[in-house]
Amino acid sequence: MSVFAQWGLRRVINASGKMTALGSSAVAPEVASALAAAASEYVIMDELLRVAGERIARATGAEFAVPTMGAAAGIVLSVAACVAGKDPVAIESLPDSRGRPNEVVLPKGHSVHFGGAITQMIRLGGGMAVEAGHANLVLAEHVEHSITPRTVALFYCKSHHAVQKGMVSLPEMIEIGKRHGLPVIVDAAAEEDLKKYVAMGADLVCYSGGKAIGGPTSGFICGRRDLVEACVLQYRGVGRAMKVSKEAISGLLAALELYEKRDHKAEARRDRERMERLVERLNTLPGLRARVIQDEAGREIYRARIEVLPESGLDARQIIAHLETGDPAIFTRNHYANVGILDIDPRTLLPGQEDLIVERLREVLKGRERA
Repeated sequence: MSVFAQWGLRRVINASGKMTALGSSAVAPEVASALAAAASEYVIMDELLRVAGERIARATGAEFAVPTMGAAAGIVLSVAACVAGKDPVAIESLPDSRGRPNEVVLPKGHSVHFGGAITQMIRLGGGMAVEAGHANLVLAEHVEHSITPRTVALFYCKSHHAVQKGMVSLPEMIEIGKRHGLPVIVDAAAEEDLKKYVAMGADLVCYSGGKAIGGPTSGFICGRRDLVEACVLQYRGVGRAMKVSKEAISGLLAALELYEKRDHKAEARRDRERMERLVERLNTLPGLRARVIQDEAGREIYRARIEVLPESGLDARQIIAHLETGDPAIFTRNHYANVGILDIDPRTLLPGQEDLIVERLREVLKGRERA
């Protein structure tokens, strides 16, 4: 019996992706073993943070790194490091940063809500978010104009949540940062390439350990040694409320080791073929039209996109409600439900779960016909 079932919780089929609301990742046995082993021993946490940082740095090509509780915690610690640096008094004062430069400039189209607000994460780190440009258009000139003597960092969000068109590019942001002597923080929470943004010249890059990497709830910051060292020191301040455990660090390192060995191109190809087969079956259901689409942020992720047609007699939100209230509860990716679209993400589907999704959809549509 599932550990959750014994507590009376429903089974879940996760067709949504590696989402925090559904527990992010179901970890590999090797990762679970590392978590369990770490839980039964003691360790000097400062030494573990240092060793883990060195291992993560080698995997990312960065000068140094530090584990975190997640990418959101990484944003908080990164901003805090840019505001307070290594000054112990300033560190202890955060998030109160009155009297200190504290402005963090980000494209307005990147001021998103990922389950929490980016701007709130910046405030928790003692920063004040300054949104440059417009929701659908941010030029390099908008960013330049937003920089003042109180600016401590530039921020860039690489996410499907962010506006993808009309935004200043990351290389442009990095160039602006270099020209003004400002560090660039990149939120790369669910990104799959662990070396790309450091290689581009970003100063601090925040990743989730529980998304693409497939680890437990965790994350890390990688980048410039002096700035990462300042991030580590924030654990004596605001970071204390989001300290990362020995279990999470051990599971993260185990997942990272597996991640480096995986054939990501082959996985993407298998997932695409799996979704192509699913689409064929979905297109036999009346009132639905399906096709394979690539991730909107350009990642090598291929999903089945289902368009709910008027002849189904239902709208997308009604179908989602039917799927989520059943047992097992089926969660699809619903960012475009308002325009009649839901997506199926293959990365989190266990073998054979496509069959359950197709059958449940068939039942929902037949139920409408009977009604």
